[in-house]
Amino acid sequence: MNNRIKILFTIPNFDTSGSGKVVYDLAKNLDKNKFDISIACQNSKGNFFKEIELLNLPIYFIEIEASTKPYLTFLSRIKPYKNFIKEHKFDIVHSWHWNSGWSEVVAARWGGAKFIYTKKAMSWGNIHWKIKSYLSNFIITINHEMVHFFPYKKNQKLIPLGLDINYYNSDLFTTKNENDIFKIITVANLVPVKGIEIIIQALDKLKNKSLFLIVLGDDRDPYAEELHKLVRNMNLENQVQFLGKKTDVRPYLADSDLYIIPTLNDSRKEGMPMALVEAMSMAKPVLGSNISGINYVLKDFPELLFDAGNAFDLSKKIHYFYQQKIEERIKVGQLLREYTVKFYTIQKCIHEHEQLYIKLIAKKNN
Repeated sequence: MNNRIKILFTIPNFDTSGSGKVVYDLAKNLDKNKFDISIACQNSKGNFFKEIELLNLPIYFIEIEASTKPYLTFLSRIKPYKNFIKEHKFDIVHSWHWNSGWSEVVAARWGGAKFIYTKKAMSWGNIHWKIKSYLSNFIITINHEMVHFFPYKKNQKLIPLGLDINYYNSDLFTTKNENDIFKIITVANLVPVKGIEIIIQALDKLKNKSLFLIVLGDDRDPYAEELHKLVRNMNLENQVQFLGKKTDVRPYLADSDLYIIPTLNDSRKEGMPMALVEAMSMAKPVLGSNISGINYVLKDFPELLFDAGNAFDLSKKIHYFYQQKIEERIKVGQLLREYTVKFYTIQKCIHEHEQLYIKLIAKKNN
């Protein structure tokens, strides 16, 4: 008899969301003697999906979400997903979808499963989030501000995302020390909220030919074109390089002197930026805009924060690290790595999730 807890992780895809790596780590490392893991997503896009396939876990391509309108046909439209949950006898559905749709929670609970969702982003502007949250059995938040989204929800917990600190380890890489070049790096989905132009503007203010910026992220959309144009207008072509999206960012982080996450202070903000944590785990000095999510990760390092959207403030912070001795920057980087080892390991994240799953099923069976 299989007494393992059957869990279905649902996520739109493994191509556009940083949380896909967290789902991968959970699916890979949860105790297989206690948990029976499956994954459901909408497509197989992206190079990272190949890593998901290597887990040799059941993967289902299924339409998970449906529009709530027209209400008259709502139940009939979610019935196939409900039947899927019931047929496979999932105990828990853990959703990593980013939006406020609540058809998934209705179908999952109708199919007999407990429903959890991880709140990944700072958007909280419509009634649908409240409906989804009310219907959920449990909500996982990933930064300290999100807790206040659900003031009357007892079944919620802050569980920071984690990463494999053995994988994100600069000791695995050999880098060259080019003392005449100071390499800045940023890693992001290139959309306007990410504020990459703030770094470019800061470089323009510094007028320092020794500063070099590497941008990692898909640069084939209109926002990226605007960034390219800005670089040309500021005559910074020799100081800014767009390398596109990379499956493995570690070699680039290892070869850098400073990581910057310049997200703007608009409605989306950040949930918990794992690219920032990856840079910290790689023992790199970092700078981040002082907004939700980023200031949670750097809550004990306020000196590493700058005013969101303020290129002048950022330029001063960049210059501070530029003029430091290499030994001083190494010391800052090591301190940040030790911090990730203490608070943001995948082992800690997995343990918290395992305890939650077990507690939920214990309640279900009582």
